[in-house]
Amino acid sequence: MHCTAVRYCFRFSGRICRATYFCKRFYTLKVQGTVRLAKMTDSQFIIPNEVPVANLECKVAFNCLTGKEKRYSHFLSQASWAGGLSVLFQTSAESPVIFILLQKIFKSQTVCELEEAALKAPNGPSKEEFEAMVTYAAAFYSNSGNYKSFGDTKFVPNLPKDKFYAIVKSSAAYAKDNDSIEDLWKSCSDALYSLSRREQQLGLGETGISTYFSSNCTLQDAEIAQKFLNDKEISAYNTRLFKTVDANGAVIYEVRLASSLKTDTPVEEIEKITKCGTFNFDGHTFKVTRGDYAPLMNKMADNLKLAKEHAANEHEATMLKHYINSFTTGSIDAHKDGSRSWIRDKGPVVESYIGFIESYRDPFGVRGEFEGFVAMVNKEMSTKFANLVSNAEKYLPLLPWPKEYEKDRFLRPDFTSLDVLCFATSGIPAGINIPNYDDIRQEEGFKNVSLGNVLSANTKDQKITFLSDEDKELFTKLKAPSFEVQVGLHELLGHGSGKLFQKDENGKLNFDVEAVKHLDSGSKIESWYNHGETWDSKFPVIGSSYEECRAECVGIYLCLNREILSIFGHENQAAEDILYVNWLNMVRAGLLSLEFYTPETKTWRQAHMQARYVILRVLLEAGQGLVQIEKLTGEDGKPDAVMKLDRSKIDTVGKDAIGKFLQKLQLFKSTADFTQGKAMYDKYSAVNDETPEKFLSMRSVVMARKQPRRMFVQPNTLQEGDDITLHEYDASVAGIVQSFVERYPEDEIEDIIKNLWMQDKEHFNF
Repeated sequence: MHCTAVRYCFRFSGRICRATYFCKRFYTLKVQGTVRLAKMTDSQFIIPNEVPVANLECKVAFNCLTGKEKRYSHFLSQASWAGGLSVLFQTSAESPVIFILLQKIFKSQTVCELEEAALKAPNGPSKEEFEAMVTYAAAFYSNSGNYKSFGDTKFVPNLPKDKFYAIVKSSAAYAKDNDSIEDLWKSCSDALYSLSRREQQLGLGETGISTYFSSNCTLQDAEIAQKFLNDKEISAYNTRLFKTVDANGAVIYEVRLASSLKTDTPVEEIEKITKCGTFNFDGHTFKVTRGDYAPLMNKMADNLKLAKEHAANEHEATMLKHYINSFTTGSIDAHKDGSRSWIRDKGPVVESYIGFIESYRDPFGVRGEFEGFVAMVNKEMSTKFANLVSNAEKYLPLLPWPKEYEKDRFLRPDFTSLDVLCFATSGIPAGINIPNYDDIRQEEGFKNVSLGNVLSANTKDQKITFLSDEDKELFTKLKAPSFEVQVGLHELLGHGSGKLFQKDENGKLNFDVEAVKHLDSGSKIESWYNHGETWDSKFPVIGSSYEECRAECVGIYLCLNREILSIFGHENQAAEDILYVNWLNMVRAGLLSLEFYTPETKTWRQAHMQARYVILRVLLEAGQGLVQIEKLTGEDGKPDAVMKLDRSKIDTVGKDAIGKFLQKLQLFKSTADFTQGKAMYDKYSAVNDETPEKFLSMRSVVMARKQPRRMFVQPNTLQEGDDITLHEYDASVAGIVQSFVERYPEDEIEDIIKNLWMQDKEHFNF
């Protein structure tokens, strides 16, 4: 689970319109031969040229590594970046082709050289338009595709299509092989700019785009497949679902596992592990196959084998052995065994985790996006987190539920602050609590990491919206240290707390059904997780956001304990200011979250932001002047708003409201009560004008004042004989582009991606 810092087509006469670029920030809408001009909705589908870029500083930590540790970290990074390319195929049908096009263009010459050629070209771009093309490329690389990792909306180039094409034609790559570049351009240029209603955001069926499923899959198909997976005890984490219809009209579902071995490589032992084969289930035909992203999984496994030669201890060697098995065969059980070894590897100098982990971007909430990270321990900050871990058993009873709803034994995790060397996925979080496997988390433990150089990464000052001048000053000063506190509590005592009531394969319950009472009714517990059921499978769609909300509530609830704040070095008035800014940040984020809500489909596109909106609604409902939203006219003469939080009522009204809500969240989670849990969560997630705040109308104010989200430029490690060196880049969009060009220098990578794309494009009507 990730903790992250603060993821529309047009309709005319009832018909869906397809948008194509006309001029900057304007699109032509074509409907049955007619053309009309429409302004983009507050530029939400573009990345502005002024987007802030931050460097992930890790040179000092990297230089402190021994030669063996550097080689270990290098090969882990190579494995992560190889696997990270699979995210292109998890994002959109066009993302792999766009990646190849950008790589060929920027590998052929530097950004400066391309700019010089493009500005001289006939009908070439302006300087601003060229910058927009490079900004688009940097954003594409940073998000591992053309959908925002935080918000899940599509973004398109902020320059006319013909100007983008002029840049392509002016490139050295085009001069060298114009036929190949033309083919790539023709394959992706329409999708590059298209903003039909379905394409505007990730989703399932008519609500959005998802390449975790073939384009003909619906929510009903996802539900049918999940029942099959549950029955066969197959994890969905490393799968995609493809639906085909044969000549007789019969539906066939293919559940494809990510692995380097393909289905036509029969190995008896592997068949038992991955359960490949054809099954008839509930009137449907299912084929479980393997080999998704096969050549990428093979490259990943090869690099993990090299990393294993430099492992620091037996835990790391065993961990990598199991990971290699998992990525070779498609076995999630093998990955779970690797995760067990990872948990036992306490306090490593080089920390890492790799696999199909977070399910935020699967519209059904069960399939994991690939991620791989490598980082070095920041010892100073890790000491504070270690102190929090040491006192965890003392603080867990402060949570608003009885001991019967808490784990029987708190398994003390590793909790370290890390400086990221490599994070290969669609977006970089601020903190992580993993693994996500319920059985391991409940019985064996987990690890927490805070990504220190992500939290401290500096960019040029960004405008702070929706706060008074007085609060802005305090917020600017204390946002980073208050967020460190929130991340620590969110990850360790949020995701790390709470018991799931379960029945095992022998029918035995893990709680006393006669003694444990329902927190609402006082009666016996009547619902729980049956054998094979997990949190993700029991709470589809809402599960990720619901759990993030629970963890966020734990963070703001426990930060009211001054003893906990002292662990982080905050005492007296400084502690009071830290907790105030932490709560202020949460309620402000609740308002900002409206950016990540799509009114047309009434859906949320980002789990954490939905959670923060829910918390804002709970605190507003508490009343008594705790939180108020004052609507006003800004200095620019446009509608504005100011969030007001009464700090004198946080310890009373605020704590009481969050405590009661948090107890409900835990009750429904512990008892596997999806029906009541969803009803409550949907109630607070609703965005409409039926409340005094009129959030649906207020969304336009939020959209008008939204700020671009920062991007990160990551370093590369290079092998020169036995030596590993660190190569850093400028904190700019050009720096991001150059880092990716040097990260994937081999032409073979582009061939692999093209072949994988060709193999499956028919599943996406591409």
